[in-house]
Amino acid sequence: MLNDRPAVLVLGGTGQIGHEAARELAWLGPVSAPMRHEVDLSDARVIRDVVRALGPRIVVNAAGYTAVDAAESDVRACLRLNADLPEVLARESRRTGALLVHFSTDYVFDGTKAAPYVESDAVHPLNAYGAAKLAGEQAIADAAGAYLTFRTSWVYAARGRNFPLTMLRLARERETLSVVNDQVGAPTSATAIASAVSRVLRVLSEAPDLRAASEEATGEYHMTASGSTTWFEFAKTILASDPRAAEQICREIHPVTTADYPTPAARPPYSVLDNSKLVERFGVRLPPWRDQWRSVAAELARGHA
Repeated sequence: MLNDRPAVLVLGGTGQIGHEAARELAWLGPVSAPMRHEVDLSDARVIRDVVRALGPRIVVNAAGYTAVDAAESDVRACLRLNADLPEVLARESRRTGALLVHFSTDYVFDGTKAAPYVESDAVHPLNAYGAAKLAGEQAIADAAGAYLTFRTSWVYAARGRNFPLTMLRLARERETLSVVNDQVGAPTSATAIASAVSRVLRVLSEAPDLRAASEEATGEYHMTASGSTTWFEFAKTILASDPRAAEQICREIHPVTTADYPTPAARPPYSVLDNSKLVERFGVRLPPWRDQWRSVAAELARGHA
């Protein structure tokens, strides 16, 4: 059920980032993280009513359409969650004086740069998902309220649907796996993201005026793991630390090219993000991707024990 007058409203609380954020941000006060059946995220009127009725100080939008390939044939649904919802939240947050925390993606870039992307680099999404997320970013900026948009990449967790859990499942079903080895990015755990957001909000909350500090800090920030890898190398790391390794029947993992593994949605070949702005503004740096995976693997091992 919806809490009365929460300090924080988390939308998408059943998702990977939302689930972790709802736990991490409890120090701010009561957190409301309504279930999917309680709030129709595709209905602007419902969203407006929820924000106005609860009046939170911070709105965390962890909801979104994340099926990248499906978005190519379901553009309208993708836009509703990734562009329309952020626009409504931004306008309502401005109206109520709340800080909006929003999550975007490395897929707003086309991957043609040879060095990590900074926030001011030209955006050029290659697929419908990236285009919708970019539209959401722009709608939030246009609303002119206080907001923090965090661009993340290759997000995963110990729960939900994601690359590591898929690899672990397939390793128990197939003797050989083929994984793309020419897309480079930074796998980032939902736990690390939620922890980083919590630290950012602590910095802002220590200011004499949270609203003034939020307005000063307003903008886009990259928030990803340190370092980079390919899907193939990530897959090898995942299987090597499988807490149920004895159940694996997979004996070989083959590196393949993107051309060998065509998908409905094009992916950027290089989507590593530079986190310097986040570090300089808030003093927040996320751990290396290998360290993040070890933490999630340990969580999976505890669940298996």
